[in-house]
Amino acid sequence: MKKVTNPEMLMVANATFKKRLDAKFFSTNGKRAIVICGGTGCLSSDSVAIKERFEKVLKDRNLDGLISVNMVGCFGFCSQGPFVKVYPEDTLYRKVKVSDVETIVEEDFINHGIVDNLLYVDPQTHQKITKMDDINFYKKQKRIALYGCSVIDPENIEEAIGYGAFQALNRALHMDRQEVINEILESGLRGRGGGGFPTGRKWQFAYNQESDEKYVVCNGDEGDPGAFMDRSILEGNPLSVIEGMMIAGYAIGAKQGYFYVRAEYPIAVNRLNIAIKQAKELGLLGDNILGTDFSFDVHLRLGAGAFVCGEETALLNSIEGQRGMPRPRPPFPAVKGLWGKPTIVNNVETLACVPYIIREGVKEFTKYGTEKSKGTKVFALGGKVNNVGLVEIPMGTTVRELIYDIAGGIPNGKKFKALQTGGPSGGCLTEEHLDTPIDFDNLVALGSMMGSGGAIVMDEDNCMVDVAKFYMEFICDESCGKCTPCRIGTKRILEILTKITNGEGELSDLDRLEELADVTKNGSLCALGQTAANPITSTMNRFRDEYVAHIVDKTCPAHVCKNLIQYYVDETMCKKCSKCARNCPVNCITGVPGKEPYKINSSVCVRCGTCLSACPFHAIKKK
Repeated sequence: MKKVTNPEMLMVANATFKKRLDAKFFSTNGKRAIVICGGTGCLSSDSVAIKERFEKVLKDRNLDGLISVNMVGCFGFCSQGPFVKVYPEDTLYRKVKVSDVETIVEEDFINHGIVDNLLYVDPQTHQKITKMDDINFYKKQKRIALYGCSVIDPENIEEAIGYGAFQALNRALHMDRQEVINEILESGLRGRGGGGFPTGRKWQFAYNQESDEKYVVCNGDEGDPGAFMDRSILEGNPLSVIEGMMIAGYAIGAKQGYFYVRAEYPIAVNRLNIAIKQAKELGLLGDNILGTDFSFDVHLRLGAGAFVCGEETALLNSIEGQRGMPRPRPPFPAVKGLWGKPTIVNNVETLACVPYIIREGVKEFTKYGTEKSKGTKVFALGGKVNNVGLVEIPMGTTVRELIYDIAGGIPNGKKFKALQTGGPSGGCLTEEHLDTPIDFDNLVALGSMMGSGGAIVMDEDNCMVDVAKFYMEFICDESCGKCTPCRIGTKRILEILTKITNGEGELSDLDRLEELADVTKNGSLCALGQTAANPITSTMNRFRDEYVAHIVDKTCPAHVCKNLIQYYVDETMCKKCSKCARNCPVNCITGVPGKEPYKINSSVCVRCGTCLSACPFHAIKKK
């Protein structure tokens, strides 16, 4: 493909490659296409081997000229992967294994049937569903930030151009810079990285600064436990993020952009490098882009996995080669950022929304969402739900819709207990909040936050004191140590939580926790410390009875905290088989095989749970 040096060439390229995509997906000449999920989750489940097997089997049967095989980005429905989608019929096969390839080729491509046992089965109706859009998991989603993911080959710039890449940039380059900022302001786009600060206002601050150099930084240092939104966007459509960065650069007058992506994302990094290389080869990155006087180049920096580097000033320090520690603010990065120059820092999802807004228009974007939270939000949905995966929902979708309609409810008929949003910086929502619309302001008002988009569902078997302890352990490990309230305060909080979960707590510890949470929140330098105690205050406010049970009754109601669990044998269910005693590592279980029920000596028991796993009759219980 020749270099794209002007808007006319971009229009021709877009039309040409769109025809090729349409021919692949909606062919009427007998040709068909296979797309295979190439997200990290499915790659770890042999999707590369599945692709290679398809290519070999099709070649052996002389079908390779009629059927193309492509790797695409994340399908989102991680608990059902690996996925294989067949066009033009739009048939979706899930949980595909390498051994299923011959069956798909034989039954689908040769005999023109459907492989029933690989179709998704609706858990309520028990009906087999052939098309993705008919599955409840997808019905209430809208892909804006995830535009193009699971459709285009992320390593092929031609497919991205055919799917609309650089159209938004072309339009922006023919607008006044202030007009571009005004459209982002009008769209109501807010930062998807956690704070929810209006994106247009941040751009305006940087635009207003007089400087010989300005920078755009993409924050891809996604550190929340269980979060994989930014990774999936970079893996599925990296050019959308590059284009968003370029539009931001044009708007504020920057010529340089930096991606900061954690090194633990090798697939995202590789695809981003490929996208940058291909864009440069086509002249879509570099000097005089699309025949204008706008020049822009992109650089990639790898982070070492420090959670604090998700904070924008710590991230800037890291790019500069300094230790990743936050800077006092003001001045804010939009005034004095990278190497002392005006800099805007937006996260991956925020920049991925920008091309959609400029290309499709503000009205198309703002028809989704609420009054103060426009558009959509991507969530990494995990925990105790039937449908685990990546979802992009319009702002204003209720917690109930997210958990029961999209996520398919709680497994094994268990009772919903809490939804943790915002990761270590967030809080929990309970059953009383099921009908709360999800947006920035509602979550903050309820003591939680949107965060980058982690959403962990918990059921009756989760101990909320243990959950708070888990997040505080994470924060203590990740604190940079620069300021005393965060460095010392979080450590003291963790010590008290550990004391409580060990059965050594006192009621006065609850007052100490509240005091420490207040000091840490109001005294810490950056948002990591300022929000560190949110999971503690949130769980104490909504599950105080669990804290009291740990302290006063010396019991863990959810039977999670090891030191507060007692194992016993239900004599009515014991079959006197001796299997529990034979597997006990400390010989604390006694009885006579075939004659008398077994008993557990609690004073000797180390609470390892081996007997619970060993008993085939479920006679071992916890209290």
